[in-house]
Amino acid sequence: MHDAIPSLLPRNSGHQFVLYADSCSGVAGALHERTFAAVNDVVRRLHPQPEFILFPGDEIIGLTADAGALRAQWQHWLDTEMGWLDRREVPMWHTTGNHTTYDAMSEAVFREVLKLPHNGPPGQEGLSYWVRRDDLLMVFVHTLWSGLGGEGHVETDWLESVLAQHGDARHKLVLGHHPVFPINGYSGAYQREIGHEYSARFWDILVRADVTAYLCSHILAFDVQVHRGVLQLCTAGAGTAHRMPEGIEYLHCVQAALDRDGLRYQVLDTEGVVRERLAWPLPSFDQASWSPLPRGMSPAPSSGTPAPATIIALSLSGRTAAAAAAPQTLLCTPAPGMIAPLWLGLRGPKQTLTLILGREQGRSPHYWIGPELGADADFALDVAFYLDMGPGGVLWRRSGDTRWTSCTAISATGLERFSWPAVWSVGCGEGGPDDRRYAGPRLDVAAAVIALS
Repeated sequence: MHDAIPSLLPRNSGHQFVLYADSCSGVAGALHERTFAAVNDVVRRLHPQPEFILFPGDEIIGLTADAGALRAQWQHWLDTEMGWLDRREVPMWHTTGNHTTYDAMSEAVFREVLKLPHNGPPGQEGLSYWVRRDDLLMVFVHTLWSGLGGEGHVETDWLESVLAQHGDARHKLVLGHHPVFPINGYSGAYQREIGHEYSARFWDILVRADVTAYLCSHILAFDVQVHRGVLQLCTAGAGTAHRMPEGIEYLHCVQAALDRDGLRYQVLDTEGVVRERLAWPLPSFDQASWSPLPRGMSPAPSSGTPAPATIIALSLSGRTAAAAAAPQTLLCTPAPGMIAPLWLGLRGPKQTLTLILGREQGRSPHYWIGPELGADADFALDVAFYLDMGPGGVLWRRSGDTRWTSCTAISATGLERFSWPAVWSVGCGEGGPDDRRYAGPRLDVAAAVIALS
């Protein structure tokens, strides 16, 4: 018998739950039955057990034209594979998915077998719905409604209305199968994200309603990023045997706690090992110990590989050049005999904030793209490298704003294993004062290393 796994619990009144998805099972003796069972073994070891379980789609392999075969897969999944769960004690709520609701017939079967609340918009009863648990609102959206066009299509008016009606909820979570923002470089409207004609309005609604997180799956990975203060958390490791990409992503479940101080989670692999964890939101940086960095080379305020739950923060202010197209350095970390392994600066005529991270010599670096600062303009930015967020942990915000946004990237990993050199350079590259020199009339940089409790 494996040891119990301690659950994260609310630090004050709140909620603790499990989130996992994409088992693509439902067939006795098939490969995904075994992999899903390995993840379920970890969920069953959690102590205390979750108050509820969220499953944002693709429970079964589905994708059949035979309604009877589809019902049989659901029956096997619910009664055999999930037969250990007392759903009266630990309720389980689902979203639709591309393996389960791919046409009108499968939508009807989904309604029939899961019997979810029928409080969704007209035509989507039992497919889109909401659940209120005390001060927690959860809204489940159907991101592939046949009435709008199928996969990647989502209705937004109803979502906005429900969030407005429950404006008194302290905590708000929105769940759907498809991500809004690309994950690990796997991009494509409709099949990998919701359609781009919906995404801006969809996210605007979440931001205005002060939603904590959008919880999704579909891309077979674990990923977290933030956009204008709202998290996008993707979990699709409940059993589907292949990964996106292989060798980096892993089968997993997410156990989370939500309280008035925020959201915390731990990502557990099939051995019950915590592979990733997060606490959100970030604390105020007002009390951080900031070190101004002079132009040119100077000793780094931090070197080596930081411990988990560490943030390396930069305060950047100045004025951009009147016209510039050549790269301009804000900060870089020189390394003898090689291109700087980390370079943060402005690139192109729009003076776009860009991070370039070199993984190894002879291999192309990885890029993170931030805001366009424009020409001949004053700016004041905070940049944070939050190692626990993986590739989503290269964050920026305008100074004075509380809402962080992840830089755009296609990498499956971030700076979590980056070893910071002992010397940093401000305003110029590793080649000396004239190497990718900052061309604006003013640049001020300060750094802080923040260890989260």
